[in-house]
Amino acid sequence: MELHQSGRVWNKDWVSFLRPWIPILLGLHMQFSRASGSSCPEECRCDRTFVYCNERSLTSVPLGIGEGYKTLYLHNNQINNAGFPLEFYHVASVENVYLYGNQLDEFPINLPKNVRVLHLQENNIQTISRAALAQLLWLEELHLDDNSISTVGVEEGAFREAISLKMLFLTKNHLSSVPIGLPEDLKELRLDENRIAVIAEEAFRNVTRLERLLLDGNLLTDEGVAPGTFQDLVMLRELSLARNSLTYPPPLLPGDVLVKLNFQDNQMNEIPVTSFEGLRRLERLDISNNQLQSLTQGVFEGLVSLRQLTVRNNLWLCDCSINWVILWLKSLPTSLNVRGFMCQKPERVRGMVIRELNTELIQCPHSTTTAPPPINLPPTSPGLTSRSPPSSTDSPSDMHSLSPPSKLPSSPTHHPPLFSSSPPRDGEQRTNLPPLDPERENLQIKFTILNGSAIHVSWVASFPVTAYKVTWAKMGPSLSGDTVRDRMVGGEHRGIRLANLEPKSTYRICVIPLDAFNNYRPKDDTVCSEAVTKPVSYGPDNNKGPLWPEQATQQDPSSPFLLAGLIGGAVIVVLVLLLSIFCWHMHKKDRSSSTNWKYNKGRRKDDYGEAGTKKDNSILEMTETSFQIVSLNNEQLLKGDYRIQPMYTPNGGIGFRDFPVGNNSTVYCKNNVQADTDFCRA
Repeated sequence: MELHQSGRVWNKDWVSFLRPWIPILLGLHMQFSRASGSSCPEECRCDRTFVYCNERSLTSVPLGIGEGYKTLYLHNNQINNAGFPLEFYHVASVENVYLYGNQLDEFPINLPKNVRVLHLQENNIQTISRAALAQLLWLEELHLDDNSISTVGVEEGAFREAISLKMLFLTKNHLSSVPIGLPEDLKELRLDENRIAVIAEEAFRNVTRLERLLLDGNLLTDEGVAPGTFQDLVMLRELSLARNSLTYPPPLLPGDVLVKLNFQDNQMNEIPVTSFEGLRRLERLDISNNQLQSLTQGVFEGLVSLRQLTVRNNLWLCDCSINWVILWLKSLPTSLNVRGFMCQKPERVRGMVIRELNTELIQCPHSTTTAPPPINLPPTSPGLTSRSPPSSTDSPSDMHSLSPPSKLPSSPTHHPPLFSSSPPRDGEQRTNLPPLDPERENLQIKFTILNGSAIHVSWVASFPVTAYKVTWAKMGPSLSGDTVRDRMVGGEHRGIRLANLEPKSTYRICVIPLDAFNNYRPKDDTVCSEAVTKPVSYGPDNNKGPLWPEQATQQDPSSPFLLAGLIGGAVIVVLVLLLSIFCWHMHKKDRSSSTNWKYNKGRRKDDYGEAGTKKDNSILEMTETSFQIVSLNNEQLLKGDYRIQPMYTPNGGIGFRDFPVGNNSTVYCKNNVQADTDFCRA
């Protein structure tokens, strides 16, 4: 019985003894097992599942990479194709390998057999063999950008050996055609910035799961793209053919799921009406930077999901063929963003936004529309005009809206004059608005040239207007590069002043009436005309007062800058002169000080006193090869000869006894205390 109880006590004590050691033993076991299974090469640094061997001037993959590591960094070294040992292939845990920036000239072999992501950019790879890719059965993402891969350097069907490949990047290589034999499960293919001029009809025949295809920056022409090349890509969501030499879009585009289509920077001069047929899910279309002058009516009708259309930098001709585009743009919903429809020809409408054109400005030779009769204006009235289109929008900050002296009634039968009929002052052009004829015009405008940089615009309307939109732009050969500006003013205003204009320049100015919702009136009651600013005048007449309070004469805009430049130059000259005088004075002072006191640089007066001279009335001075005691306080020196005698020499030189001492000489020993000659010893 006692033996049984003692056994129970012993078992209990044994368990309690081992309990605190169990975590320690387990930790040691895991540490030893990790060290034995996941060894780290001496040339590298290892951290958890990462091995860092990058930028170490390695010429081969280091030996000793154990299991357990997933990501291996070997980039920016000097590894060549002979530097891949066979044991590297058997490291089964490695999934990501970075080998970019090395010295590979062909696709390497003996890579880890389970690698999934492989980076081989910025090498000099020229050939790719089927045997090398056949070893990588689990490879999903392959980066081969910035190499020297050519079409003849890729063995036919080489990429098909990588049966799990999903993403293939071949940007910036020397390919002249699309490689034949791509893997069936490929989802993204980048072939941009190559020399591809031909795409065979069977190039994408088996790649039915491709979702993104980039062919930008190649040499593709209409003849180089076979008909139906992209027809089998039923899963394609993005197709980009920018920066090529196409003159029209390739026919038979895949329309099931295509969302983004890019044709910018080509040589397209026409788009057939069936080019975008069936692309019901297309959301983004870019045809900018081409040679398009017109579009066939109905070319965008099937794009029911379109959200963004970019047509910038084309040669849009604003003639009768553009009428349907104007109506289509005005009927678009707010969810569709259209950018770049701006007239380039003819010259009189160049730079105007196509959406804001009206039918009266567009010349149609066979048009049956009867234009309203023109207004008969006096010879001195350059500002009264008929309707014409406005320009695009860019809000300026150099304009001031004017309220009339008294509000004008909206009756169509009577309008009082906008300003008094007093004669204009010298050098100023001015016109008066005649009463409106409701059967002839609904809106009339008048220009008053104030000076070389300001024009006053006045108007009168025969109908109620909520607001006016005033647009202006400089005319001439460089109109396309100038800014078309606008300004919104309330319907109660009858005039506005345009300032900061260029002297002796022609400006096209439009006044557009808007309704309560800031929409254009259905009758397009838009009036446009041209006005020429005065040349810059520097005579005494330029300072005359204005006719109305809002007509402030303006000086030449370049004069403030000239004055500021003169003032700034004068200030700089004065500062340089003062600095030169100061430097000359300091140099002269330093030179004088160094001549009189050659030994006192960096030392105080007390230092010399402690060195053996009297502290209060003299200081030791060294002048060239002799010594001299000079009084600091201009007191009379004591009579007697003062001699400085070397007492100790480091190399056994002359001692004190080698020199005679006068009767009234004063000797200073090493301890700086005046003494007799017998007291000092060498």
